[in-house]
Amino acid sequence: MKTSEIRQKFLSFFESKGHNVVPSSSLIPGNDPTLLFTNAGMVQFKDVFTGKEARSYQRAVSSQRCVRAGGKHNDLENVGYTARHHTFFEMLGNFSFGDYFKREAIYHAWELLTTVYNLPPEKLWVTVYQEDDEAYEIWQKEIKVPAERIVRIGDNKGARYASDNFWQMGDTGPCGPCSEIFYDHGPDVWGGPPGSPEEDGDRYIEVWNLVFMQFERDADGNMTPLPKPCVDTGMGLERIAAVLQHVHSNYEIDLFQALIKAAARETGTTDLGNNSLKVIADHIRACSFLIVDGVIPSNEGRGYVLRRIVRRALRHGHKLGQSGVFFHRLVADLVAQMGDAYPELATQQARVEQVLRQEEERFSETLENGMKILDGALASLPEGGVLDGQTLFTLYDTYGFPVDLTADICRERKVNVDLPGFEAAMNRQREQARAAGKFKAAEGLSYSGVETRFEGYEHLQAEGRVTALYLNGVSVDQVQAGQEAVVVLDVTPFYAESGGQVGDAGVLAAGSARFVVADTQKIQSQVFGHHGALEQGVLSVGDTVSAQVDVQRRARTVRNHSATHLMHKALREVLGGHVQQRGSLVDADKTRFDFAHDAQVTPEQIIAIENIVNAEVLANQQVRAQLMSYDDAVQGGAVALFGEKYGDEVRVLDIGFSRELCGGTHVARTGDIGLFKIVSEGGVAAGVRRIEAITGDNALAWVQQANATLQQAAGLLKTQPAELLARIGLLQSQVKAAETEAQRLQQKLAASAGNDLLDKAVDVGGGVRLLVGQLAGVDPKALRGMVDDLKERLKPAIVLLATVADGKISLVAGVTPDATGKIKAGDLVGLVAGQVGGKGGGRPDMAMGGGTDAAALPAALAGVEPWVRERTQA
Repeated sequence: MKTSEIRQKFLSFFESKGHNVVPSSSLIPGNDPTLLFTNAGMVQFKDVFTGKEARSYQRAVSSQRCVRAGGKHNDLENVGYTARHHTFFEMLGNFSFGDYFKREAIYHAWELLTTVYNLPPEKLWVTVYQEDDEAYEIWQKEIKVPAERIVRIGDNKGARYASDNFWQMGDTGPCGPCSEIFYDHGPDVWGGPPGSPEEDGDRYIEVWNLVFMQFERDADGNMTPLPKPCVDTGMGLERIAAVLQHVHSNYEIDLFQALIKAAARETGTTDLGNNSLKVIADHIRACSFLIVDGVIPSNEGRGYVLRRIVRRALRHGHKLGQSGVFFHRLVADLVAQMGDAYPELATQQARVEQVLRQEEERFSETLENGMKILDGALASLPEGGVLDGQTLFTLYDTYGFPVDLTADICRERKVNVDLPGFEAAMNRQREQARAAGKFKAAEGLSYSGVETRFEGYEHLQAEGRVTALYLNGVSVDQVQAGQEAVVVLDVTPFYAESGGQVGDAGVLAAGSARFVVADTQKIQSQVFGHHGALEQGVLSVGDTVSAQVDVQRRARTVRNHSATHLMHKALREVLGGHVQQRGSLVDADKTRFDFAHDAQVTPEQIIAIENIVNAEVLANQQVRAQLMSYDDAVQGGAVALFGEKYGDEVRVLDIGFSRELCGGTHVARTGDIGLFKIVSEGGVAAGVRRIEAITGDNALAWVQQANATLQQAAGLLKTQPAELLARIGLLQSQVKAAETEAQRLQQKLAASAGNDLLDKAVDVGGGVRLLVGQLAGVDPKALRGMVDDLKERLKPAIVLLATVADGKISLVAGVTPDATGKIKAGDLVGLVAGQVGGKGGGRPDMAMGGGTDAAALPAALAGVEPWVRERTQA
């Protein structure tokens, strides 16, 4: 019976029993902010059970899609390692809201399993709560389940009702006993019945849980019978499918087999039993349905969980040798399996594929480099070692590796992770961010004085009166030297951060008082706060100050801001009219511009954009700003920018061929920009790209540095800059040829050294030969190949080779399978490494290690033979 048929038979059976078929709700709970995802079939009915909501029906049946991959209910780390854990699963359930109770629920379950699904009654076991005599008697006397197959489950957590067979919605509220139904796979599978010491085996598998909501529990633990007891049941579709299809793992059912074959197709894998294929098959379901329900990959909340699942799948693809994008191509296979049951999956197929592909492309850029970092760190760790927190943080912060992804890889290598160290590194970064932004916190300042008149469009110096002072967010009358504060003026030339342009810096002076402004932020829409510190003197409310903007910083900032407008227009011309601003940051160093676009901007396109902008700069047109109504501005072709709020009257800015609404400060003529240069381009989110560019003296310095580097490189290679590429190409060919020759000679040397060692092999008993040797002038990387070759030529054999390079000892041990019963390669390496100031370990047939005490190496190697003989002859 196919999985789709099992699902439909369940729904049809309960519909015939008067149940209303309710579609699956979203994976995003609509009535429970405490849940990250819908994780059970009853979630959409929670308010019905608690009496907060009434439905037009009293009986319901559903096949609810669920996710357990974040928050309290998180099965992610087990997926791929067990037979029945999933990130996404379907929960079949039937529900009674004060209608039928235990008898009908039990009868329905038994009829469905034994009559509709045709399971042999003698293969079914049931459990009841130890005090639930009513359920026990229904099972024994009416259903006729033998007493020996009915198990009473008692309290196991130190208190009454603290039992696996007593369900509670929370510390208070509806609760009641459970009755579980188990399927017996037979004596050829290890495990004992529920309640026995061997219950964790795979012989007896729980397939259905019937929850009888019978009581209301108050804060004191008192149980009051509910006037209308309810029924809430749950049966995992994947589990019952495994039973009905006579397999022991959920991954062997038809639905998963189809997805596993698709994953094998896309990764080029022939071993369909590979656990990585199971992970990929599981994760495509979770990722696709999360996207269908509106979740997109991000760095927080549900979006971060989705990103973790996607990246875990991609890592397993990489583990199978797939370095390109592949994951999104499985969506079509998923639609073929589940699209009929969930039409919304089929209708959103293209969108799901697009979101997954973009996330794949983003992570694929760093996955390989991140894995190299991780592999390098793990190579030096023995089994049971600990990966340090700083490496965890680097992988997370630089390469986008979620911590649980790194932990997943470490678990495969039998290495632990330093989570406290990771948290410490995270906290250091947070502290640095807070320190860098200490002048940003304008929120929470209470101000009721006059508004600030901004004169910074025309002037960089003005006189203003201090209307308010704040220390640590509290209004004060006076500020002393050395104190950090916020100053509000009635008149200022300082631009307050808005529209992507940072706030001005500069100085406020009044007599002997000198206040250095580090940043300017808006306290209210028309009230500017000057954030900084009083270097000397005393500053009081009512003082008149001379406000002087940092001229150089403002000049650099306006050049970047004006160039941003020209770049926005050029982007639309080169890439298309779909380009829309999605955020910007303009400061004295650069302009950072985010925009909607679904592909990388090519080098040719970047050159075209630069040419267009610089042509406008060379035209040296006057920049014009005028105030007009919003409607007139838009009708006149002005572009409204992302993140700005506009009133009835707006400021329209004409810069060259660009016309936009903007309240920022700008150059007087386009020629004032000087030079425009794009320095980076990349993706930051699904369908969003980011460009960073520089202007003026910053751009000139960049060009000069690039030219100096070019000249220096040409000088080192004794050629002219124009001939540098040809020279580099020639050198690359020469280096490659030299590396090939060196590798050939190294192999020849290693083979010769290996031949010389063969005569040193000794018989240590039982026909097993032992070869121990120290080699000079051999690349440590070649040792493993030499050990493999010598094992094959001497088998049955035990081989240990050592070499010293730059004061570091490298050890490699190999043991043929017919000798590992008495000697383990890891033990052998550990023996020697421990005597030379190092450590080592590995598999029984191959292990590696090292040390630093080269003087102790000969004695350590000499002790190997008696140590081996003692064990092989025992």
